Amino acid sequence: MSRAGLAAAAVGLGVLLSPGSARAADEDPWLGRDKVLHFSVSAGLGAGGYAGSALLWDGYGARALSGAAFSLSIGIAKELYDATGAGDPSWKDLAWDGIGTAVGVGVALLIDLAIRGEPHPQPQLQGQTLRGLQLTW
Repeated sequence: MSRAGLAAAAVGLGVLLSPGSARAADEDPWLGRDKVLHFSVSAGLGAGGYAGSALLWDGYGARALSGAAFSLSIGIAKELYDATGAGDPSWKDLAWDGIGTAVGVGVALLIDLAIRGEPHPQPQLQGQTLRGLQLTW
């Protein structure tokens, strides 16, 4: 390697290893304390929404969709409320709401499958059954 190349490599290494004082601290870190709250509350709401929807829906898919819709609706409403000036709205919070919802609904679905077993093949129906009523769309 030539002297010029060696000097350029040394300067580049020096720049990379120098402390970055110009970089601002992240005020909304991905792994902050509030992200744990968003994850855990959304997981609980997703699982609770799944369990509550078992009173209405027979199918696993409808229960999962209901639980997810319930949890995500509350998460979105909270971020919209924060956007009015009551807090600090954050896309990262909403991302953790989504992850928590997926985990909560997934755990509830696995518990439901363990209790009720695999769904039996049923004839193709239009729509879902609501405790004996046929809903079509």
